[in-house]
Amino acid sequence: MSSTPGLVVVDKPAGMTSHDVVARVRRLAGTRKVGHAGTLDPMATGVLVLGLNRATRLLGHLMLTEKAYDATILLGSSTTTDDAEGEVTATAGTDGLSDRAIREALTAFAGEIDQVPTAVSAIKVDGKRAYQRVRDGEDVELKARRVTVHELTVVAIRGPEVDVSVRCSSGTYIRAIARDLGAALGVGGHLTALRRTAVGSFDLAQAHTLEELADDLTLVPISAAARATFPCVDLDDDQAADVRVGRQLDLALPGGGEHALFAPDGEFLALYEPTVGDDPGRARPVAVFVG
Repeated sequence: MSSTPGLVVVDKPAGMTSHDVVARVRRLAGTRKVGHAGTLDPMATGVLVLGLNRATRLLGHLMLTEKAYDATILLGSSTTTDDAEGEVTATAGTDGLSDRAIREALTAFAGEIDQVPTAVSAIKVDGKRAYQRVRDGEDVELKARRVTVHELTVVAIRGPEVDVSVRCSSGTYIRAIARDLGAALGVGGHLTALRRTAVGSFDLAQAHTLEELADDLTLVPISAAARATFPCVDLDDDQAADVRVGRQLDLALPGGGEHALFAPDGEFLALYEPTVGDDPGRARPVAVFVG
């Protein structure tokens, strides 16, 4: 059994749910304490970040707000799920579509946009997942949410198939981009392939297949994960002692938001953030990982 806290960066295969991957890694690590940061649909492949043991507490704090994907959109048909796993609901000819028209239509999906999530998403509606309501035969209408598409690049256009690379904020649905592109062009569209290439600072170069992990369960130590994700502050012995018991510090952090604090020997201790209001120049605990 592995009691070491850390992250496992998996290159998820197609056909498995994120929960399936968690279950497999639990068996490989010999611990129940495994969680994941951000789900991937069964058809999708690529980067899935898992936390082991004490590092599961870090997952909710990780600034994994930016993600990157490679995707293929098929124009000319719409599906119930906005991807290839759903039933086709409508088809239309695409012979009249030019590459230029497709490229111009895609420019509307870059920047800050209001996006209606796909109905078969994990978003809760009155306490119940939207996808479960759809499976139960309900009509689900989700509200638009503001998301940011930092970069959308057309890689190739092969007739009705469009390959794109997307860098976006957390909560962005690539399936919804496929759906909305098809609607904008008047022919419908859905996603046929999706590969997540990065989550925060973790990318495919650091990811391992489940077969590779079965041979060698490669962990990103919790201290390395924190340093890769948050602004870092190295403390002296007295400050580290205060942090271990969750005291506020007379310490001006270099910026806003959560910062990773480290003991003089490099041990990751906690996440702290600046205090607000009438007590500037101090830092307060968000989560302490030792003690």
